Amino acid sequence: MDDNRKKALGAALSQIERQFGKGAIMRMGDQPREAMPAVSTGSLGLDVALGIGGLPTGRVVEIFGPESSGKTTLTLEVIAQAQRAGKTCAFVDAEHALDPNYAEKLGVDVNELLVSQPDTGEQALEICDMLVRSGAVDVVIVDSVAALTPKAEIEGEMGDSHVGLQARLMSQALRKLTASVKTSGTMLVFINQIRMKIGVMFGNPETTTGGNALKFYSSVRLDIRRIGSVKEGDEAVGNETRVKVVKNKVAPPFRQAEFQIMYGTGINRLAEVIDMGVKEGFVESPAPGTATTVTRSDRARPMPASSWRIIPKWQRKLKARSATSSCPNRGRPVRAMARLRTAVRPRKPARI
Repeated sequence: MDDNRKKALGAALSQIERQFGKGAIMRMGDQPREAMPAVSTGSLGLDVALGIGGLPTGRVVEIFGPESSGKTTLTLEVIAQAQRAGKTCAFVDAEHALDPNYAEKLGVDVNELLVSQPDTGEQALEICDMLVRSGAVDVVIVDSVAALTPKAEIEGEMGDSHVGLQARLMSQALRKLTASVKTSGTMLVFINQIRMKIGVMFGNPETTTGGNALKFYSSVRLDIRRIGSVKEGDEAVGNETRVKVVKNKVAPPFRQAEFQIMYGTGINRLAEVIDMGVKEGFVESPAPGTATTVTRSDRARPMPASSWRIIPKWQRKLKARSATSSCPNRGRPVRAMARLRTAVRPRKPARI
């Protein structure tokens, strides 16, 4: 760049800073590059699939899926992990269906969790905006977008038509929230439901509620599905769950993870670690007859929790290593299972 262009650029930058304040414009290289901070999801496989060790802070996240697929359970696991790290969390319960007893079983400190049950969609989003702008809340969960009913719809008659009202509400709110979320470093998670498009003959007929604004503003979108049951004998004790990262602005997208959500206890972390070890070839399945069989709808496999024992210190190291999985700003990928062979030992079958 010649001297005249440099002088013109310097004058323009000075004028911008005088008019809009220092920091309104800067060179990208002036700021130190830091790794993207993240909050663990409670699932080792999902943390690896997300590429940065969890959900990114200072971003908007959308979690959607069918009914009873584990959406709220996953967000409660995120809250539990965030609280263990000393973070402040809030839960905007637009569905008025949050069970504090279940949340406590998943490890959530209900005494420290901020909960709001708003009457209208506008009230819910205003509460979110105030919490985010305060800069004192690290994680805000909205459950769910479909339950954010506009005030005009609540005050109107039951059969009145309100075309596009909720979509306009979400679009306006996200325009305000996005900048505040980045500035405060708050992670804003929206739970969303699935609807079916009418008259779609080809392609996927499924769509999410609230219009397209949330799809654009979200940095991460997770599609969570129940793919089977976990059974002990004839009794169902949990769900086999698959989560696909359908959008990811902070790491490569379209990865997926499978794990078990046990009824009343949440994600089965022990079984997940063993499954990852078997998948990577670092762990061999125990001999037939030494493990309790858990039946999924299409297969039977050994129950890891009753067949194997993990030394706790190795389990903690594996969780720590998942935070440095393959991502452009995390350096070279690490092999989280490199030392799992020595960390996992099969139990000897009991003699009768």
